[in-house]
Amino acid sequence: MSAVAAVVPRFGAGGAEPWAAALAGAPVSLRLVPADPLVRPEPLDVRRWSGPADRADRAALAGLAGPLLDVGSGPGRMIRAAAHLDASGVEADPTAVRRSRARGLAVIAGSVFDPLPREGRWGSALLLDGNVGIGGDVAALLARCGELLRRGGLLVVETDADPRRDDTDECRVRSSDGSESAAFPWARVGLIAVLRAAHDFALERVWELDGRWFVRLRAL
Repeated sequence: MSAVAAVVPRFGAGGAEPWAAALAGAPVSLRLVPADPLVRPEPLDVRRWSGPADRADRAALAGLAGPLLDVGSGPGRMIRAAAHLDASGVEADPTAVRRSRARGLAVIAGSVFDPLPREGRWGSALLLDGNVGIGGDVAALLARCGELLRRGGLLVVETDADPRRDDTDECRVRSSDGSESAAFPWARVGLIAVLRAAHDFALERVWELDGRWFVRLRAL
């Protein structure tokens, strides 16, 4: 897995790095811009991701067991919210890692596809905030999460509100000041595509809260 990850550009890297600037507090708004001009850009909610966990976030943690791994943990709000579950994050962006560690949060710097601590022994994992799109290959990402979890471990995935959505494209992060990142592969998928890719999991639950959609899967 790590050999594959080494050639996959990370989210928001390269170019002017507007994602890192926003995480560091730059007063800008960001959008995810696909290469396909027919696909509408989508806002990136940096303010919510940098704030405390909301009620939909907290509901996603219900019934999970530790230790918990937040995949693509960003500024670390879910690590903090899941402290009672011995939570850690794995995050590829150096600015996000520094900010999380400055808050005393446990974060592994690198890709989820790299060798990680507790391989096969994590009790739960999270793919929230569109992170199911990491690498642009949902099946490969879910398979990797299955490797990390112990048998019976739980994976919570936040999906697109459209259950039929299944888009993969080269994307860039673009700032309201006009700066943008290099291109990276990204997927945006709904429930059907997630279930189709979840070969190593059984479906446990699907729910919606505050306009956000989630699916909980159990590792086989």
